[in-house]
Amino acid sequence: MQNRISSFAPIVDENSEILILGSVPGLRSLEKQQYYAHPQNKFWKIIFELLNEEPTEDYTQRIAVLTKHHIALWDVIDSCERKGSLDSEIRNEEANRVDELLNGHPNIKAVFCNGGKSYKNVQKMLGKDYRLPVFLLPSTSPLHTVSLEQKLESWKKITEYLD
Repeated sequence: MQNRISSFAPIVDENSEILILGSVPGLRSLEKQQYYAHPQNKFWKIIFELLNEEPTEDYTQRIAVLTKHHIALWDVIDSCERKGSLDSEIRNEEANRVDELLNGHPNIKAVFCNGGKSYKNVQKMLGKDYRLPVFLLPSTSPLHTVSLEQKLESWKKITEYLD
């Protein structure tokens, strides 16, 4: 059976310089009401490594690190039906208004997509020649079998857009 799920509110403020977009929260994230809550997802490990920050399990502190470094976080899908946590199981999706978020936050200089689903969706939404650069990064999901070192190397691109 497919369940209707909804994404979280964006984490963004007037100082945000980059936007990281996922697809839609997985089951563990929905349970905990936290972005990237699955312990095997490498998102937070990569973020702390890139930003030279001390890792923490405290979600409030994790969000504070993103905000401190002017990183916004959201998902391309507002709601959808999905069995389990796989992007391939997403059906009947409704998009988040990423264009409105970007227009309302003019300091954002680049968009980074955490995996292929968010990249394809944002390309459809914004078009290939959007005014900001849009980058595809390897998914931090444990299902994406690229090594942590390879993921980290690709994700370093983010630091080029942070002051």
